Amino acid sequence: MDDPITAAARVFAGRSRLLIFTGAGISTESGIPDFRGPNGLWARIDPAEFTIDRYLASRKTRAASWRMRADSGTLDAQPNDGHRAVTALWRTGRTAGCITQNIDGLHQKAGLPPAAVVELHGNATQTECLSCRRRQPTAAIAARVAAGEADPPCRDCGGILKIRVVLFGELLPEDELDRAAEMTAVADGVIAIGSTLSVYPAAGIPLEVVGRGHPLVIINQGPTELDDLAEVIIDEPAGTALPRLVAALGVD
Repeated sequence: MDDPITAAARVFAGRSRLLIFTGAGISTESGIPDFRGPNGLWARIDPAEFTIDRYLASRKTRAASWRMRADSGTLDAQPNDGHRAVTALWRTGRTAGCITQNIDGLHQKAGLPPAAVVELHGNATQTECLSCRRRQPTAAIAARVAAGEADPPCRDCGGILKIRVVLFGELLPEDELDRAAEMTAVADGVIAIGSTLSVYPAAGIPLEVVGRGHPLVIINQGPTELDDLAEVIIDEPAGTALPRLVAALGVD
């Protein structure tokens, strides 16, 4: 019987448009906590406190959000071997692209161009004014928070600043959904990495590829909602499993 890595490589033999779908689990090895695990973010913070309505209405909520972002380590995180393996696979031309639920920008730091990445939930490294729409690096706002501004306003117009991520109560960005649909439509297989595949509509993306008769391989520590549909399940960290899978696919 093949080991899971060999079995996954066999499943994808001859496939040339693999869709890469990533969740928080690919970034935990970069020091970024996941959301739903026993030590995840929502085990420590009530997500109900971070709805878009509360963010807009409450300076206290905005201040708490900025403190959380400043302490999260996201801005200083660096790609790990899992991110680099995704980039190596993309460089072969055998992928339809990478769709991620993550907001850390680590796929781009690992060398994926923006055109190859769909960020369904936004990107925490950029901040936008909700009034004048000026964008700037979140690191600049984090520096203001560290200097004592609890809820820093836009310096151009005084408007509310918000990192460019989707909060509870907001819709996913239409342009990113459109790009995700384009990648999904041409995919002939999907690798789901570091996601419980339980949050919709994002989890429907691998499901759509499977629904067209193409194989799903899951790399995740622990069960997912789509385990029953997977051809192969690799239950180990993405940072060790992905480089081995990419090597088994014949990628240097």
